[in-house]
Amino acid sequence: MAKKEKNSETRATAMLRAHGVVFGEHVYDYVEHGGAQHSALVLGWDPFHVVKTLIMQDQDAKPLVVLMHGNRKVSTKNLARQIGAKSVQPCTPDVANRHSGYQVGGTSPFGTRKVMPVYVEESILALPQILINGGNRGFLVSIDPQVCVQLLGAKAVQCALLDE
Repeated sequence: MAKKEKNSETRATAMLRAHGVVFGEHVYDYVEHGGAQHSALVLGWDPFHVVKTLIMQDQDAKPLVVLMHGNRKVSTKNLARQIGAKSVQPCTPDVANRHSGYQVGGTSPFGTRKVMPVYVEESILALPQILINGGNRGFLVSIDPQVCVQLLGAKAVQCALLDE
């Protein structure tokens, strides 16, 4: 069931507020390994509009952020080719937590501990609104996807695979 109460301030919401970004708050009961599909279901959103924040790394272990539709996977091969890397792979949860400062399942691209390059699946930018993690498990914010470009310098890529 979706919760109604407001979430406490996070580094992500503090960053959004500091830049005057208007956003909605969506709190729900977090389920381990539920992911974007679960949050979309309980909040009544299309999983294509729920964006997951993935912490990955290149062949030199340099971290990067990938924003992907909730019902799509990342083709690491296509991503690596587009960003000029030899390879890209997901970080382990411990490494992802260290880079982002967020707990896996509650990772937001806003207010990360380390500044990392951000890549966004191009079709996300065409959506009128997205849900994206607000910095805690069970907490998403609704925003205009262009905010990812404006605040994070997100670069558009085409690396989506259908989630099976």
